[in-house]
Parts: sequence; C-alpha cells; structure tokens
Amino acid sequence: MENEKNGRIPFDEDNYTHNISKNNERSLDRRSFMKTLAGAAGLFAVSTLPWGAVAAKELMGLNDKKYPELEIAKLNQVAVGDAVEFAYPSEHDSALLVRLGENEFVAYQNACTHLRCPVFWSKERDQLVCPCHHGFFDVKSGEPTAGPPRRALPEIVLKVAGGSIYAVGVKRYEA
Repeated sequence: MENEKNGRIPFDEDNYTHNISKNNERSLDRRSFMKTLAGAAGLFAVSTLPWGAVAAKELMGLNDKKYPELEIAKLNQVAVGDAVEFAYPSEHDSALLVRLGENEFVAYQNACTHLRCPVFWSKERDQLVCPCHHGFFDVKSGEPTAGPPRRALPEIVLKVAGGSIYAVGVKRYEA
C-alpha cells in the first residue's frame, strides 16, 4: 500500500498508531479516574471524623465547662462610664468591662463578630464600636445596632464581691 502523494510508505508498518504502547492503554480511563476520585474523597471524609468528634464533644460540653475566676479590677478603680480591658478566659482572649452605673457592669469579649477586629468602648456614643467596618453594638446587650455584624458579642459573666469585679464565666452563644 503506497502513499499516492510521494509514492512511498511513511513507516515500516501500515498502522499510523505505531507510537502508542497498547500494553497500558487503558490503565487510567474515565472509570478508573472516577474510582480513584471517589476513593480519595472517601479517605478525606473518614480522616476528618476524629476532628469532628472533638468539635462535637467541645460543643456538647459547653454548659458544663468550668471557667477560672479572674479579678478584673477594684470597684474604686473604675469610674461610671469607664471601661477596662482584660484577657478572659485565657490570656489570648481579649475582653472589655464597662461600668454603666453605680452597681451595673457588663463585659464582653471584644472581638467583633464580623471579622474579629477589636471592639472599643465609646463613652461619647454610649456604644461599643468596631472601627474596621463601622460596626456598632449596644452596650447593655452586646447586640449589633449598625454595620455588618449580625451576631451579638459573647458576654462574660461577672461577680462583684469584696470590693472587686470578677469574671467567672462566658455565656454560651444562642443562635
């Protein structure tokens, strides 16, 4: 069988697929690829189960969680309308105590619930302010009043005893 254009056979074979190795031709076809993909997805799903169990255990036990008692400040050190920054429940969790009245105190973790920017007390506005995206929170409830935040600030449970203000817990977030 000769090529009509130049009168010669282009290869020693009459097959133009001479460079394809047919031994492993179907080693990774679509079906094998999908099996491999499904196997990898299953392996990934199974490997995340221990972390999900740890997270579920943490979330299920939040009501029973014991928090340390921490003295924030002496009563005579905080004037009405002033705020005090402190770390609670751990040294990496920034918080803010505000004295609203003679015997009225509130405290919140001061990381904005939008993007975790620090929240500050504005005595002039009588609000908690997140300067990053102009978020505002009601100081009495911790609920957002303006801006992008949609969830309230986590509240810290307080106790006043012996002339001092103590942090004794964190209220669980209610959805």
